[in-house]
Amino acid sequence: MPDFAPSVTRLIDELKRLPGIGQKTAQRLAFYLLRVDPEQAFALSDAIRDAKEKVRECSICNNITDADPCLFCTGPSRSKKIICVVEEATNIQAVEKTRGFDGLYHVLGGALSPLQGIGPDQLKIKSLIERLKGGTVEEIIVATSPTAEGEATAVYLSKLIKPLGVHVTRIAMGIPVGSDLEYADEVTMSKAMEGRRDL
Repeated sequence: MPDFAPSVTRLIDELKRLPGIGQKTAQRLAFYLLRVDPEQAFALSDAIRDAKEKVRECSICNNITDADPCLFCTGPSRSKKIICVVEEATNIQAVEKTRGFDGLYHVLGGALSPLQGIGPDQLKIKSLIERLKGGTVEEIIVATSPTAEGEATAVYLSKLIKPLGVHVTRIAMGIPVGSDLEYADEVTMSKAMEGRRDL
């Protein structure tokens, strides 16, 4: 005899497909959705449907957007001379939180990872190179993650872009503000030493 009604089992199975959601969390979410007012549950399903129907990638920078080109690409106060290259669209918000960057973005859609079958052709590198051909871009900031894949992607992009006469920089890495040095690993500490600046 099954534990739940078929429709509940289907809901749990669909929720388990979400990243970070296991069996127990999927069950909790399913029963929560069954307990709330129908309007609240339908509002969630409508929001999912609406996002799936309207949201797409920007044809210029590959950011997720419901207007093409996106607000960053069309923003009148954004500098066309500098592009910050990130792995995923979600990384843009981390840069925007600083309120110190007013340039454009380019989303690669991942990082180089030969073990996972992700090479240069799987990333949106060709469209980045096309954007540089206009001659207005003076600097590329590579803001990939401080992982082996992110570092490999940064080095690859640098070798590809520098011959085009565009200045390539890499975001600094190191000790987070508010943390103790005693907890820093060797790689983090060495990156912090390399990225030091004058006071």
